[in-house]
Amino acid sequence: MKKIPKFPVVFLVIIGIFLSSSGLSLVYAQKAKKNTVRLKVDYIKIMDSLSYFNIKAFSRVNRENIDVSDIDLTVYNEMDDENVELGSTTTDRNGECKFVLNDFNTIASDSTNTYNFVVKFKGNDTYKKVSKSISFKDAYIQTNLITKDSINYISAILKETKTDSVLSDQLLNVQVQRLFKPLRIGKEFNMTDENGSIIVAIDNNIPGVNGNLMIEVILSDSESYGTLKAVVKAPFGSPIIEESTFDDRTMWSPRNKTPLFLLIFPNLIIFGIWGFIVYLFINLFKISKS
Repeated sequence: MKKIPKFPVVFLVIIGIFLSSSGLSLVYAQKAKKNTVRLKVDYIKIMDSLSYFNIKAFSRVNRENIDVSDIDLTVYNEMDDENVELGSTTTDRNGECKFVLNDFNTIASDSTNTYNFVVKFKGNDTYKKVSKSISFKDAYIQTNLITKDSINYISAILKETKTDSVLSDQLLNVQVQRLFKPLRIGKEFNMTDENGSIIVAIDNNIPGVNGNLMIEVILSDSESYGTLKAVVKAPFGSPIIEESTFDDRTMWSPRNKTPLFLLIFPNLIIFGIWGFIVYLFINLFKISKS
């Protein structure tokens, strides 16, 4: 009886295993689960300046929150019958981006004077598509500087823009701009009264450039109005005395600011020594000739 060669059988088995594993890998790749992007959207309005969204994109991967960078987000103004595209932005390496609301007065609100927006991500090979809605009413902070009985004050009134009605029982923080951390002034909690106003005293001993203080009045993270900020320049500070020696010629200054005596006397000593040496060589030359 003639034996059947084993090589073709083994070869066919190997090919079958390879094709089946490739098919399983393809099915697994097709069914691979995409991660979900989470969006955090904050509305910020600076009086007499601009309004914008601060957007943060992150995802929960392996029980850890990671920043989602380089994804395109589109912002829409939500209306009853349609969504109007306002523009797009891209997250940076920290998963953050800013979207400025240009021509805010042209953006439509609903019948309750509420502005509705939605931020959408269309998805990609790694992350699912997602959207985040945000709604708020437009408001503003009106500030005024007052001096009474040699005491300086800043007053602020919080009003809703559309109805021009005052907003009571709202927490306004008052602080002075500083390089690292703002300096809080006034009471710990400054709640607006029935007239929507607060008044805070300003100390005279707070230092400021040329005696000027940049004072901020802030409504922070309101569910109805977002974050509002008014910045006021107040000449109520104590002038800063300039004590910097950066432009002076001191021992610790840079090379181009070396003190003059360090430039003159060492060079005089060096020239004197070399002059004496030259004088000796001249006399030795004369002696050798004689």
